[in-house]
Amino acid sequence: MSAASLAVVVVVVFFLALYLLQRYGDLRKQQRMVLLGTLLSWYLCFLIVFILPLDVSTTIYKQCLIDNAHQPLTPVTRARRSNQTDESFSVYSTLRTPQACEEPWSYIPDGILPVFWRVVYWTSQFLTWLLLPFMQSYARSGAFSRVGKMKTALFENALYYGTYLLIFISLLIYLATHPKWHLTWSQLHTIGITAANTWGLFLLVLLLGYGLVEIPRSYWLSSSHGYLLDKAYFKAAKMATEKAEAEENLADVMEEVAGCHESVRYNSSLRKCVDTILTKCPSDYQEEMRGRDVESSSGEQNAIPTKIRLIKLHKKVISAVQRYRQAQVQWPILLDQAFHLEDVAKSQLSPVRHFTHSFPSEQHHGWIHRFIFTPAVEWYWECVFRQGFYKLLAVVLCLLSAAVVWSECTFFNTNPVLSLFAVFVQMAEKQHNYICIEMVCFVSILFLCFCVFSTVFRIRVFHYYHLVPHHQTDAYSLQFSGMLFCRLTPPLCLNFLGLIHMDSAISHQDRIQTSYTSIMGSMRLLSFISDGFYIYYPMLILLLCFATFYSLGSRCLNLLGLHQYITDDDFTSDLVDEGRELIKRERRKRNKAEDGENRRWARRERFGVNGTSGRTRGGYTEIKDNQSSPVTQNKKNVITFTRQDVESEEQQRRLLQDNSSDEGSPNRRSTGGRYLSVSHSQTRLFDDV
Repeated sequence: MSAASLAVVVVVVFFLALYLLQRYGDLRKQQRMVLLGTLLSWYLCFLIVFILPLDVSTTIYKQCLIDNAHQPLTPVTRARRSNQTDESFSVYSTLRTPQACEEPWSYIPDGILPVFWRVVYWTSQFLTWLLLPFMQSYARSGAFSRVGKMKTALFENALYYGTYLLIFISLLIYLATHPKWHLTWSQLHTIGITAANTWGLFLLVLLLGYGLVEIPRSYWLSSSHGYLLDKAYFKAAKMATEKAEAEENLADVMEEVAGCHESVRYNSSLRKCVDTILTKCPSDYQEEMRGRDVESSSGEQNAIPTKIRLIKLHKKVISAVQRYRQAQVQWPILLDQAFHLEDVAKSQLSPVRHFTHSFPSEQHHGWIHRFIFTPAVEWYWECVFRQGFYKLLAVVLCLLSAAVVWSECTFFNTNPVLSLFAVFVQMAEKQHNYICIEMVCFVSILFLCFCVFSTVFRIRVFHYYHLVPHHQTDAYSLQFSGMLFCRLTPPLCLNFLGLIHMDSAISHQDRIQTSYTSIMGSMRLLSFISDGFYIYYPMLILLLCFATFYSLGSRCLNLLGLHQYITDDDFTSDLVDEGRELIKRERRKRNKAEDGENRRWARRERFGVNGTSGRTRGGYTEIKDNQSSPVTQNKKNVITFTRQDVESEEQQRRLLQDNSSDEGSPNRRSTGGRYLSVSHSQTRLFDDV
C-alpha cells in the first residue's frame, strides 16, 4: 500500500504541475527547454509539499518503535474484584507490556525517502541557482545565434554570481582561519544548505506575512458583488491605459524595424538578421513592410544599422510583441467579467429567478450548462449561495491564518507546547492515528504554500515579471517563478517541521529526525542561525500582517505612482468612474455589432435562400407550373422588408449619432508615424480600446 500511495502522489503532482504550466505558458509556441525547466522546477517543489506528510507519519511510527524498544518492564499492582465473601479483592503483581505500534497505511520502508529527498532537493537547487538563471538570460537575449545567446547569458550570470562567489570565498577564509573551526566536507555541505535556506526564509516571511492577511480578506470582499464590480471597473481603466501604451510601444518599435528593413539590402550580410526580426513581428506589420519594398528604391536611404543595434532591436521587438499580445488577450476577458458582474447586479433586482446574460451568443453551451448549471441554478448560486459560501470560506481561512501567526511566534517553546499545530500532531500521535497526523500536516503545509505561492502568482514587477493566465506568460517570468518556487519550498518545509516540533535543531528534543531534515545536516553547526535567526525572524510575520491589514504597502505604491485598488482613495474613485464609462462604451459597441449580425442573418434568411432558389446556372429564372413568378415573390419580400426594417435602420442611425462623440477622434497613428491632434487626455488614452 505504501508503494502505491507514493506512486499515486507522484503521478497526481505531475499532472497538477502540467495543468498550471498549460494555463500560464504556451505549450505549442514556447521553447521546449523553457517549458521543461519550468515544469521540472514546479513538479519538484510540489513533490516536496505532498510527500512531506508521509515522511512525518513514517518518522512518528519509527519513534514509537524506538520508545517501545527502550521502555523497561515495570511491575504494576492492580485490583480485581472477586465473588468470594471473605475477600473483596485479590492483589497480584504483573508486568506492563509496551503498547503496540500500528504501522501506518502510508508507511515507506527504510532507504527510500533519504534517496528520494536527495534527488529532489539537489535537483531543485541545481535548477534554481545554475540552470534557470542561465536559461532566463538565454531566453531574453536578442542575439541571432545560439552561440551569441550563450555568450550573453554567461556574461550576465558572471556578474550576478561573481558577487555570491566573492562573499562565499570571504566567509570560507574566515572559517578556515578561525581557531575553533575545523572544516570538513560535511560541515561545508551544511553551511551551503544553511545559507540557501536562510536566503529563502528571508523572502518566505515577507510573502507569508502578506498572504496570511490578503487571502482571507480577498475572499471576504469577493462575497460582495458591488466590490467586485467596482474593482472590475478599476481594472478596466488601468488595462485600457496599458493596452494603449502597449500599442504605442509596438508602433514605435515597428517604425524602427521598418527603417532597418528599408536600409538593409538583400545582398547585405545583415539581411538574415533583419529577416529574423521580421518573423517576430505581427502578420499585419509584416505585410505592410513587404509593401514598402517597391517604394523604398526611389525614396531616401536610412543609415545602415550595426549588428549590435539589430540585437538590441530584436530584444525590443520580442518584449513589445509579448506586451501587445498580453493586452489583446486580457482585454476581452476583462470585458466579459465586467459584463457578467453587471448581469449579476441586474439579476439580483429581477423578480424572475432566472439568470439572463447580456450576450448569450458568446456563452459556452456545453452539457454542464445545459443539464447541471442551468440558468435557474446559476441564479441561485450568484444571487443567494455565493455570498454566504465565500464568507464562510473567508472565516475558515482567517482562523488558519491566526493559528499560523500564533504558532510562528511560540513554536520555539516546547514546555508547555504552545504551537497549535504541534498540539494537534502530538494528540494524534498518542492515539496512533496516522491518518489524522497526515491530514493535519497536509492541510497546514498546503495552506502555507497557498499563501506563499499565490503571492508569487499575484505580484508583478513592472514588465519584467508577471504571471499572466490564458497562455500569455513569457519565458522569463515562467523561469523566474520556477526559481522562486525552488528557493522558497525547502525553508517553508523546514519552518513547518519546526512548527510541529519535528526539527530537533530548533526544538532541542531527543527525537528521531525525519528523512527530510537528515539531508539538511545538523543546523546546530551554526548556532547563531539555528538558535537566533530561525527562531526570532519568523516573529516578523506579526508586524507584516498588521502592515498588510492597513494596506500600507498599497498606499506606498500609490504614492510612487503605481496605483492599487484602495476603497477610500480619491484617485481610485476616479479610475472606477472612468472604467464604468469605458464598460458602457464597450457594451454599446458590442450591442451594435450583435444587432448588425442579426440583421445580416435575417437578410440571408429572407433573400439569400428564397431569392436565389429559382435561378439557373446562366442567372435566369425558370418558372414552373406550380410556382409563382419570382418578381411577384420579390415584391412581397421587399414590401415586408421595407415595413419592418425602416424602423430598425432609423434606430441604428440614432445610435450612430448618439455614439459619434465616442468614435469621432480615434487615437491612431498617421502614415508618417505622428499622432493626430486630440482634445482631451482621457480620449487619447481610451479611444484605441
